[in-house]
Amino acid sequence: MKKLLRKYLPVIDRYIIGKYLGTFTFTLMIFIVITVVFDISEHIDNFLQSGRSVSEIATEYYGGFIPFYMNMLSPLINFLAVIFFTAKMANQTEIVPILTSKASFNRFLRPYFISATIVFIVSFYANVYLIPYTNRLKITFENENGFNGNDDPTRSEVHMQISKNTYVYLQNFDKTINTGYTFVLEKFDGDQLREKLTSDRIVYDSLKKKWSIMNPDIRYVNGLKESLVQRGMQKDTALDMHPTDFIKIDNEYTAMPLHEINATIEKEKLRRPEVLPSIYYEKYRRFVYPLSTYVLTLIGVALSSRKVRGGVGLPLGIGIFLCFAYIVVDKFATVFAIQGGVPALIAVFIPNVLFGLLGYYLLVKAPK
Repeated sequence: MKKLLRKYLPVIDRYIIGKYLGTFTFTLMIFIVITVVFDISEHIDNFLQSGRSVSEIATEYYGGFIPFYMNMLSPLINFLAVIFFTAKMANQTEIVPILTSKASFNRFLRPYFISATIVFIVSFYANVYLIPYTNRLKITFENENGFNGNDDPTRSEVHMQISKNTYVYLQNFDKTINTGYTFVLEKFDGDQLREKLTSDRIVYDSLKKKWSIMNPDIRYVNGLKESLVQRGMQKDTALDMHPTDFIKIDNEYTAMPLHEINATIEKEKLRRPEVLPSIYYEKYRRFVYPLSTYVLTLIGVALSSRKVRGGVGLPLGIGIFLCFAYIVVDKFATVFAIQGGVPALIAVFIPNVLFGLLGYYLLVKAPK
């Protein structure tokens, strides 16, 4: 293995790759430790009130918290790490001999992009496969232990389509007893209403996986003729809806594996088309966000490979500013996709395209 590395990776490549990955890993660990310390201080009361053991908190809550923030911060930390060690190399006049030894700037970039590929592969795997699982641990722990305060987690005034011709309405839902109030079910034949069921209360039986409709009134419509039928005290029926459809869960789509997201998309096309932009954006973002590793690496190298007065400080300051700019653009892209009507596939590429153009400009202007 060492012979292969020495054959295909010269000393300078191994040196830059070691600097890249070492600085990135160390910086990321420092940021994660700081983030965990701040989170513990913020949620210490929730931990004490939950009655959970230290091991449960560590495995269930922080087992989801740490991977989530490591994945979210990795491209930005990677950017700062590249700027830091490259600016330090430039300040120590290590880059000038490389570029004056008949090595092109593109050849100088090769070890950077080898390292970026390693980070990209880890980030891609985490986004698509690992993070949904760990997010579910974190979100479940938060919901079970009152991290959301006293906010009512249930949805009210819910309109939903549960099949091609069937629509339901529920005014409010009590999740503690799986009971909904003021329920309406309507069946259509094309644009014509054929059946309307109303009930003051419905109850979900988790064992039978059925809904019990209490004191239902059913109105049948046939043109200008109508008939009202009362079906006794209770009607048990299977409906394509679940109590979780009436409960708000923060970041619920981030906790879904890819196959579950695809199934949710198909289901919500009928039920709640208004939430589709959020789901599509989350789906596409998992594949596109890791690409920012390459974009930010390119900007970092082009920005910090020139020796400047003040040493590392100026490039690092510009890098921190660009990190905040990237976060702002990423948030705007999210808003454009969810509320602005921009297709999710286009919106998710906005940050990388804009910063990719900036990276190309800086690359052209970089010292050769």
